[in-house]
Amino acid sequence: MITITQAQLIRGSKTLLDEASLTVYPGHKVGLVGANGTGKSSLLALIMGHLSLDKGEISVPTGWQIATVAQETPALEVSALEYVIDGDREYRELEEALHKAQLEDNGHQIALLHGKIDAIGGYSIRARAASLLAGLGFSEAEQQNPVKSFSGGWRMRLNLAQALLCRSELLLLDEPTNHLDLDTMYWLESWIKAYQGTLILISHDRDFIDAIVDEIVHVEHHKLNYYKGNYTAFERIRAERMAQQQVAYERQQKERAHMQSFVDRFRYKASKAKQAQSRLKALERMTELLPSKADSPFYMAFRAPEALPNPLVKMEQVSVGYGDKAILNHVHLNLVPGARIGLLGRNGAGKSTLIKLLAEQLKPMSGLYEPNPGLNIGYFAQHQLEFLRLDESPLQHLTRLAPNNREQELRDFLGGYGFNGDMALSPVRPFSGGEKARLVLALLVWQRPNLLLLDEPTNHLDLEMRHALTMALQDFEGAMIIVSHDRHLLRLSCSDYYLVDGGEVKSFDGDLDDYHQWLLDAAKEANKPAAQDDATPAQDKKLQKRLEAELRQKLSPLKKAQAKLEKIQQDCSDKLAELENLLADTSLYEADNKARLTQILAERTQHTQQLEESEMEWLELQENIEAIEQEAKLQS
Repeated sequence: MITITQAQLIRGSKTLLDEASLTVYPGHKVGLVGANGTGKSSLLALIMGHLSLDKGEISVPTGWQIATVAQETPALEVSALEYVIDGDREYRELEEALHKAQLEDNGHQIALLHGKIDAIGGYSIRARAASLLAGLGFSEAEQQNPVKSFSGGWRMRLNLAQALLCRSELLLLDEPTNHLDLDTMYWLESWIKAYQGTLILISHDRDFIDAIVDEIVHVEHHKLNYYKGNYTAFERIRAERMAQQQVAYERQQKERAHMQSFVDRFRYKASKAKQAQSRLKALERMTELLPSKADSPFYMAFRAPEALPNPLVKMEQVSVGYGDKAILNHVHLNLVPGARIGLLGRNGAGKSTLIKLLAEQLKPMSGLYEPNPGLNIGYFAQHQLEFLRLDESPLQHLTRLAPNNREQELRDFLGGYGFNGDMALSPVRPFSGGEKARLVLALLVWQRPNLLLLDEPTNHLDLEMRHALTMALQDFEGAMIIVSHDRHLLRLSCSDYYLVDGGEVKSFDGDLDDYHQWLLDAAKEANKPAAQDDATPAQDKKLQKRLEAELRQKLSPLKKAQAKLEKIQQDCSDKLAELENLLADTSLYEADNKARLTQILAERTQHTQQLEESEMEWLELQENIEAIEQEAKLQS
């Protein structure tokens, strides 16, 4: 296991960890969360041995193989497939040694090396590498292309494939989803769930974290705070603790004020000097509690559009593509104010092509395409970060858009995106990808668009900024079209989904879970052997019906049990909300109400435990249901 004890880590003039301790057990999957700059990536570097503690101890099992994603990808001539295989250094060393032994015609050494290669799965390594690359979106032809032919985002996928190919006891992933699309996200999620080793994951995608980890470590105030459960459980537990902390802080401040008042009144009176000195010492000893406050430094709100014409864009039988090649055909889509559309579709299906058409970066090849004269487009895509003027500050960028506005008004606005103080006046050049993305979003919002086109807007954004963006989209009055791998953002922001597939854009009747199933069904269909006779024998139909009836019979008691647990969870949640309202009443903490306070706290503990137990039971039932369904699929 990994143990960190009383650790202190200082980088430059900044303390990242101080008296921090943590234990990670073998086989556990841990999500590492916290605000940007708190030291999450430094903690991974510490575990890998790239950094040393200033004080304290860290222990990582010496025999563990650690896999992590390389941050740089050289422009190599080697093929994508061979580059991924290069990630298994032991295999490459054995392969080289075998080649040398064959040249020397050393039969004993050849046999020995063949055994070693077989023991590490070397004879299946190309098939495994190809499978990983296919899962990450590389076609068979692209797997043979040289590494240098791929863009930066696709090279990062190659590095991810290298890390996943490695046989490892510990997998360290730092923002693995940044350059992935929704389809690939589903695949990666499934792969990591099946990983047998220990995982430490940094991610800003809450649904991705939720689906994978069963423990959270929150880096805050230089400490490593452990929480059992996924990210949603962490948020709930932490919110409860912060509410308690706020009440305790307010009570402590009241006590401090009372003691300070006594000290101020009597410290110089001889008759009261001793008592005053006693209270003064008590004041000095009193532990400082931090007031509870929202973590997020960001505030984002869309300004009302100057006009909301209807429709904003009219499209009938539109074809669009590149050069003479049409990517999409017969597109019929009218965008009206209030439309909230999420675009779904596999990589390369044409989602970005449709976005570029609406952004007026592509012209229709045929059909009726009528943008309203009052259309004001707000377009966000990753390539737009390249158009920032690197030697200018955020304030200079915004001043160019609003030359007649007061500087303080512009600085207040930028502050909502985390550009406070000197940062609003600093050149953009050294900014991180996340900071540049926040600035592009700020500039977009200022222009009061009535049509939002967001193509992967959350890449590089942390959890707090993603939350701010999601909340701001709730109040946006215009139309929006979003392409994103962030399921939480899509789920909360979109009321309709459109599927881009087979050169067409059609309304998708379902939610993201249905889309995931659609992907699985499409993959299953693609992997089917050559089509058989359509006429299914009568006995096969009877067998299928019998299997389906047996499946329903097996699942029925489990689903009924889940329904009962869901009712218990709802009752517990309602009761806990009621108790929290009671605990918010400061009069409850007065001496006369001590018995009542004790009773309420006991009730809250009881209901919290009941909620957690029912959630664990529900998850166990769900695992049983999924196992039965999977077995039924194999039988059919």
